[in-house]
Amino acid sequence: MAVVLVYDADCPVCRASADWIRRNTAVPDSFEFLPCRADETRARFPSIEESACLQAMHLVLPDGTILVGERALPEILRRTRRYRRAAILFRLPGAGIVSRFLYRAFARRRHRISLLFPPG
Repeated sequence: MAVVLVYDADCPVCRASADWIRRNTAVPDSFEFLPCRADETRARFPSIEESACLQAMHLVLPDGTILVGERALPEILRRTRRYRRAAILFRLPGAGIVSRFLYRAFARRRHRISLLFPPG
């Protein structure tokens, strides 16, 4: 069963991240991608508030567990071809604190960061 990535489809960096996941997934169709603002997202996942989703990606696992922001990263990496071993880095001492800080700092600035890249 596929995991569902709920993301800000209006953000160029977020769209590029979703595209990267599509290209690198180990098993075809193992991810489903839903925009935060989609009616389907609200209908299927009413517990995911749009405002929270616009601040951090949400990964919904087949058992219904929802991983938010930096907590979703190891699970995403585990489901890729080339980068699955990198998921182990999140188990190192202090990795949770560092990844939380970096993810949140990046997420707050993602719209400004996207201006550095040409539209494509």
